[in-house]
Amino acid sequence: MTVQKSDFPSITVPPFKCRDSIPRFVSRQVLSKRTRGISRSHAAMICALVLVSCSPVAATAQQQMALASVANDPLPDAPQPQNDPQSASTTGQASISGTVQDTTKAIVAGAQVSLTRKDGKTLETVTSGANGEFAFTNLVAGSYLVVVTAKGFAPYTSGDISVSEQQFYMIPDISLSVGSAITEVTVRPTEVIAAEQIKQEEKQRLLGIVPNFYVSYEKNAAPMTSRQKLSLAAHDTLDWTSFVGITATAGIEQANNSYAGYGQGAAGYAKRWAAKFGDGRSSDFLDHYVFASLFHQDPRYFYQGTGTNKSRLIHAVSSAFVARSDSGKTMPNYSYLLGTMVSGALSNAYYPHADRGANLVFTSAAVGIAGRAGAAVLQEFLGRKVTKNAPKSVPPGPAPPYIP
Repeated sequence: MTVQKSDFPSITVPPFKCRDSIPRFVSRQVLSKRTRGISRSHAAMICALVLVSCSPVAATAQQQMALASVANDPLPDAPQPQNDPQSASTTGQASISGTVQDTTKAIVAGAQVSLTRKDGKTLETVTSGANGEFAFTNLVAGSYLVVVTAKGFAPYTSGDISVSEQQFYMIPDISLSVGSAITEVTVRPTEVIAAEQIKQEEKQRLLGIVPNFYVSYEKNAAPMTSRQKLSLAAHDTLDWTSFVGITATAGIEQANNSYAGYGQGAAGYAKRWAAKFGDGRSSDFLDHYVFASLFHQDPRYFYQGTGTNKSRLIHAVSSAFVARSDSGKTMPNYSYLLGTMVSGALSNAYYPHADRGANLVFTSAAVGIAGRAGAAVLQEFLGRKVTKNAPKSVPPGPAPPYIP
């Protein structure tokens, strides 16, 4: 309980001086030289009167000072709870140290060294110094584990380490063994790889205009599925530049009166335009899709780009007669030879009667084969230089067989 000042009655003590309490009938003249002759008995009486007048006032002042002192002094503080020194202790004087080495006793600097509990809780992590040294200090008594990890080495975990107060424990041998090499291999379906390569090929255009989809600068290209062969054939033969070429060719034939049976005028031009459209589309779909799928052949031209000019010329010309199978082997180019001949045979259905026959078939086939060989030579020596989105460089060496 605390005593407040308000618990005591207010006492006001007026200013008082003892000499003012001397009765008025005692004149100051009593103390003057004129009173020197007064008797000692009279002087004693006067002093008694002065003391009696001063005593009540002094007692009252002392009482007020005592009350004020009691009011100002606080009561004794309540007892404070005492903390358990053992529970508050988080540090000790034990330590664990060591040196990180490999199996050849070479120093391993920069290793991550962690001090853990048995339950796996990490208490502290340090990095080994230039000499492989490390230390954990200010440890309390208990059991610990030391875990060491370093790039290129297998992780190291010590046995159970029990230290007591003020014990300096040094791990006798920390040897890191070389970690086993881990090779990560990502396996993707062949169809997915082929789709990515075809997507790149469909960006290739001569002078940035004419499609150059059937040239592969990837020597170990993944084989295409039948659906991918059909899709690529459609994108190539139905490209807008094909219609421009058909229109121009039909106009030239009209001017030269080629295939006179078609006649002149708009009707004759329309027949010539339709004939050229049928020739190109049937040939493209037959050799690039139908027979390529039937014989499991790749319809693309594989750019060599390296070696002597002679070897490159032979490679280009032979592509009209030799093709790569879907398994990567070399085989006769059945798809192109048969596709060209069958396309020529179909031409007999819509060409003028005077121009039909076996001559039309073999003539169309010969022109197609010669055109393929000539186009391949241009691709080998000039095509990559004028093809937009073609790779900047090509790996040296001949095209290796594809390994599915």
